[in-house]
Amino acid sequence: MERYKEIIILAVCALLVALSHVFVVRWDLTDDKHYSLSEASKTMLRSLDGTAEVTLLLDGDLNAGFRRLKKATEEIIDEMSVYGKLKIKNYELTSSSSDSLAAMGLSPIIIHEREQNGKTAQTTVYPYALITYQGRRTVVSLLKNTRGLSGEENLNASIEQLEFAFMEALHLLQQTQTPRVAILEGHNEPDEAHTYDLMAALSKYFQVDRGSIANANANILDGYQAVIIANPQTPFSDTERFIIDQYIMRGGAVLWAINGVRFSEQVLQSDGFTPIVALDLGLTDMLFKYGVRVNPALVQDIQCLPIPVNVSSDPQQPNLQPMPWTYAPLLLTSQASPVTRNMGQVMSTFVSPIDAVGGEDGLDKRILLATSTASRVTATPGEVDLNDVNPEPAAFPYQYVPVAISMEGQFSSAYAHRMVPEGVETDEPIRKTSVKTRQVVIGSGSVLLNEVQKGQPLPMGYDRYSGMQFSNRDFVTNAVLWLTDSEGLIALREKTVTLRLLNDQRAHEKRLQVQVVSTIVPILLLALIAGTVFVIRKRKYERV
Repeated sequence: MERYKEIIILAVCALLVALSHVFVVRWDLTDDKHYSLSEASKTMLRSLDGTAEVTLLLDGDLNAGFRRLKKATEEIIDEMSVYGKLKIKNYELTSSSSDSLAAMGLSPIIIHEREQNGKTAQTTVYPYALITYQGRRTVVSLLKNTRGLSGEENLNASIEQLEFAFMEALHLLQQTQTPRVAILEGHNEPDEAHTYDLMAALSKYFQVDRGSIANANANILDGYQAVIIANPQTPFSDTERFIIDQYIMRGGAVLWAINGVRFSEQVLQSDGFTPIVALDLGLTDMLFKYGVRVNPALVQDIQCLPIPVNVSSDPQQPNLQPMPWTYAPLLLTSQASPVTRNMGQVMSTFVSPIDAVGGEDGLDKRILLATSTASRVTATPGEVDLNDVNPEPAAFPYQYVPVAISMEGQFSSAYAHRMVPEGVETDEPIRKTSVKTRQVVIGSGSVLLNEVQKGQPLPMGYDRYSGMQFSNRDFVTNAVLWLTDSEGLIALREKTVTLRLLNDQRAHEKRLQVQVVSTIVPILLLALIAGTVFVIRKRKYERV
């Protein structure tokens, strides 16, 4: 009988082992679900037709933080391989590696660390992964480096974004057709030189077209996943408003980057001041119907960019000194939206405040960008003066004034109770309510633009006076990706990993105690258990 029991137990064990190769069961017991993939990721991985090879470049003599990043990367690739065909291999860094990696456009990061003996150690790190799939290859950047965050916070943000980074790369490799977005023209918008970096950033994901919709067919925008309205200066016609409205009703997404104020930077530079008046683009009622209002005013903020000001009384010997320019606020980003999560400040100039209106309209509205804790609003009509460069904190009483808002849901048409404009070619009735779609409204066109210096476009968000790079490119790219995201991938940016940091001072002071507890105590416990088992067995068999 005992022999039959042993055979049954062995048979059950063998069956369980066999089933484990067929059915994989995994439990993620962490609070932040660190080891779990979203359903969108699992669906995409299951749709892989072939094997995706992941080459991890993050290797070598890494410090504790980058070892943690590498371990997290290997863990998420291992989790991805459960649902799709992925193969990982480590790239062996050699003396000739830098040249071959530089040919791919990959630049290393130099880490300077101070060791316990006081010496400075320098380490070269390549925080990238290469994914090859069906003859195509793309690069995944593993490290986020956001201004204002500590090294540990940046590494933690990088770990949070790993799933999104890999899924985004696989999504691009699987695409057989390039989706299209349109930048509207015809209203004195900035030229291609000042939107060069915007088009370059979006061209990684989309085919970017530019053009006017004046006197066009009502369905001219239907082939585009999103439409960008970038800093128009003249009013939209009734025909254009109707085309945009019905495009939204059919599920189209729009990024509005519009000012509520008209001003002249040329007059400001030549005369030192410029009047500001309300800018009427003919869009106020339309946007109000959608649930937002761009106010005819400008925000000022103590947290702002500097501008060079001549403080010399001698015109023959100018003395340019950087002074705060409150009309160029450095905007804060929200952690509550996947568009702006873990993102640094966004550079802007002449920004209008935005209000969410409409009450209980069923729309999901989120603030994306806002001013700091010391800001104020300049109403129109008014004046902007270059001499206004010595802000008094007491004169800036407002906090977190919204200047960019995202909206998601079903929108009501601005033409629900109106006639089709004369001259519009359409055979369809007016749609009064949209299908579920998305919009983003920004109270300034400057967020999307780049400066041009000596005929060459500068990067979006780059301030040539301070030499600092801000997060405009990431913000605009994420906003358009969010607008066009039908697979729900952008929601992966909301994933959080709790940052649990050691108290370095306390750990150093109690280093000996920790070493003793972590090495000697486990040995003593094992010895105690072994001794207890030995005594019990001895007494048991002595009786026999």
